[in-house]
Amino acid sequence: MKAVVLAGGYATRLWPITKHRPKMFLPVGDSTVIDEIFADLEADDRIEEVFVSTNERFAEDFREYLADSDFEKPTLTVEDTSEEDEKFGVVGALAQLVDRENVDDDLVVVAGDNLISFDIAEFVDFFEAKATPALAAYDVGSLERAKSYGLVDLDGDEVVDFQEKPEHPKSTLVSIACYAFPRETLPDLDRYLDEGENPDEPGWFLQWLQARQSVHAFTFEGAWFDIGTPESYLDAVRWKLDGENLVSDDAVVENTTIGENVHVMGDAELRNSSVDNSVIFPDATLHDCDVRDSIIDEQTHLEDIDFAGALIGAHTTISNGE
Repeated sequence: MKAVVLAGGYATRLWPITKHRPKMFLPVGDSTVIDEIFADLEADDRIEEVFVSTNERFAEDFREYLADSDFEKPTLTVEDTSEEDEKFGVVGALAQLVDRENVDDDLVVVAGDNLISFDIAEFVDFFEAKATPALAAYDVGSLERAKSYGLVDLDGDEVVDFQEKPEHPKSTLVSIACYAFPRETLPDLDRYLDEGENPDEPGWFLQWLQARQSVHAFTFEGAWFDIGTPESYLDAVRWKLDGENLVSDDAVVENTTIGENVHVMGDAELRNSSVDNSVIFPDATLHDCDVRDSIIDEQTHLEDIDFAGALIGAHTTISNGE
């Protein structure tokens, strides 16, 4: 069995903090989202190789990241794109990867920005037991949120209907970006694209596939975060820290109140400030600031500022009155 970790997005909704780094490298607690996925796949003996699918812009970042990691299974595979408007879409990129890497095995596909509370091995167990294409499904608890995802309707654990981003969802059970395909279904990726179907979202492919054969859904409780916005990133950090804080030993914190769910990284400097529910990257400096629900990138200098819901890019200097 092979696995693909999708890491080819440009995360424009998280700019500027993702303009020069893949969002999969954003820290969530003492790890990153993609490292948690890698760890699950590394530990599963059924997974022989893990293809990390990214774009040309971030290829070198991933090469360095994987070279410095302890993971043995990941192999980088690069899409021939470097800008958002050049993207093949997830289905298009996946079909190209299968062809480029000559994949002829059962295939597990996971989005690299998915923070999920189950072990991927549980999903693989389910897939093997069903011997059909499979997806993971989660109840988002909100009809409004369900509009943004692929909605699944089940009979037991079999998918009997699938609607990608419905305008009027009838339930809140949605497909997350975690799929598994038997080897004999991999040629269907090209068939789907040859018919002129939507190459962008895997949900459209699952909808097409479900109309032609049995598809099963692995449902789970707990937590799932699709990290694509500043709000969802901070929600993931909040869930991971669970009211605690993570402050690097190399950070300077003087006369500063640290609230809940705060991550302060190495060589950051916080003086005479208050910080709550925020992520402070390395070498950031906060003097006389009140910062809430914010993301402050590296080598940023803030002085005498009251921020809430801010996203401050790297190498930025903001001082009250200037």
